[in-house]
Amino acid sequence: MSYVSEYPPFSVTADIAVFTIRDGALSVLLVERAKDPYAGSWALPGGFIDPDEDAETAAWRELQEETGLERAAWHLEQLRTYTAPDRDPRGRTVSVAHVALAPDLPDPSAGDDAADARWWAVDDVLEPEEGEALALAFDHREILLDARERVRAKLEYTTLAAAFVAEPFTLAELRRVYTAVWGAPPDLGNFRRKVLGTEGFVVPTNTHGTSSGGGRSALLYRRGSATTVSPPMARSTASDAG
Repeated sequence: MSYVSEYPPFSVTADIAVFTIRDGALSVLLVERAKDPYAGSWALPGGFIDPDEDAETAAWRELQEETGLERAAWHLEQLRTYTAPDRDPRGRTVSVAHVALAPDLPDPSAGDDAADARWWAVDDVLEPEEGEALALAFDHREILLDARERVRAKLEYTTLAAAFVAEPFTLAELRRVYTAVWGAPPDLGNFRRKVLGTEGFVVPTNTHGTSSGGGRSALLYRRGSATTVSPPMARSTASDAG
C-alpha cells in the first residue's frame, strides 16, 4: 500500500559555527560561497544532509569538504533548529545548527564547495568598530549571534572555557578565554575562587611554565572532570570593565 503525504517535502541542512581564540579574540570560521545562492558571500560551513546521515555527521563532513579541517577532540553541541519558511531561496529548508570549539585551530583551506575559507574575529563580523557588519548568507548572522550567546552563557555555569586552551595551561591563559568570549576580563579574585574552588575544574600538574620576566613561572594545569560551576561565575562585559 502506497502512502502519499499531504505535506510537501523539504530539505534539511547542517550548519556549524566553529569557534577558537586567535590573537586574543573569539574567532569564527567562515567560508566564501562559490555557488549561488549568495555566491561571493560569507557563510558558516554547512550543507545538505545526505539520506544516510544524521545531522552531526553531515556537519563534520561539510566542515572537512569546505575547509579541509579534520574532526578532532573538539567540543560539539547542537545549537537549535532554524525553520523560517523563506530562509533559503532554493526552497523550504530547515537547518540543524551546531556549535564547535577547540584551541589553537589551524588556518583552513577552501575545498571544492567554497571559494575561500578563513578565520574572522566575531566582533569584526557582527559589530565592527568601523564600517558595516559583514553581510552573511541565509540567516547565518542570526545563527552566529545565537552561537556566540550560547558560548558566553555556558562560560558562566560550566567549565567549557577549558576547551579553548591547549593543555597544559596557566590560569592566566584560561582567564584570557573569558576575556575573549565576554569582551572583558572577569574579576581576578572571583575567577580564581571559582576555578580553584570548583573541584575538578582544573587539575594541577605540579610543573611550571617558562617564565619570561625572571620571576617564578606560573603553575600549569590540565582539564578536570567537572562540567558545571555552581553558583555560576558572574559574566563580565565591556561596560563593567570600563
